[in-house]
Amino acid sequence: MRGRSGAVKRWYGEHRRFVRRTLLALVAGAVLLTGGTVASVTWVRGAADGHLYSEADVPDAPVALVLGTRVDADGTPSPFLAARLEIARRLFAGGKVRAILVSGDNMNADYNEPAAMLRWLVDRGVPARKVVLDHAGFDTYDSCARAEQIFGVTRATVVTQSFHLPRAVALCRRLGIDARGVGDETVKRYAQTWRVSSSREHGACLKAALDLLSGRDPAHLGRRETGIEDALRNG
Repeated sequence: MRGRSGAVKRWYGEHRRFVRRTLLALVAGAVLLTGGTVASVTWVRGAADGHLYSEADVPDAPVALVLGTRVDADGTPSPFLAARLEIARRLFAGGKVRAILVSGDNMNADYNEPAAMLRWLVDRGVPARKVVLDHAGFDTYDSCARAEQIFGVTRATVVTQSFHLPRAVALCRRLGIDARGVGDETVKRYAQTWRVSSSREHGACLKAALDLLSGRDPAHLGRRETGIEDALRNG
């Protein structure tokens, strides 16, 4: 043990400057990360302020943009996703939107969020011609950017859980969509999942700010699609 302790002391003595510089860099990085996270959260809240509504009070918009989340192995939307879809269904039934853009992950043939969202809505009375699928909404930034660039959405009601809503609305507005948002809170009964998802929003806000600063294109762009125009044109 004495030999090992002596070896450690000798190593530290030889590398003391390196160790101190490394620790200083780690502390500085942590401070910058914390500051960046706080700044991004503040920006998100400010950008979304005044654009978050209750379902009853949200102004009419041509399109509801429903952001995807987990689908079970049998193709059933998770409770969080089903809650988002139910809000969109009610908005459509109440005449507050005239088309629904469902945007989610279709990472492979066995996992398809938009297809599951379409089935859920159609099974509950929404005409299939009024539902448009975006299969490349791999994250919130991509969904908002593609809604504007690929589907030509200029005004929309964004639908997701309330903890996610400020970031989604802020991103959509910064990316060229006159967006308002309606958030779901019915799945708060899944307390642990809600807490974990809410806590992740701080890091997600930082990523959103970095995405905007980089001006990156969505992971997949592709050609312009007329699905929303067709859905709004057809009765």
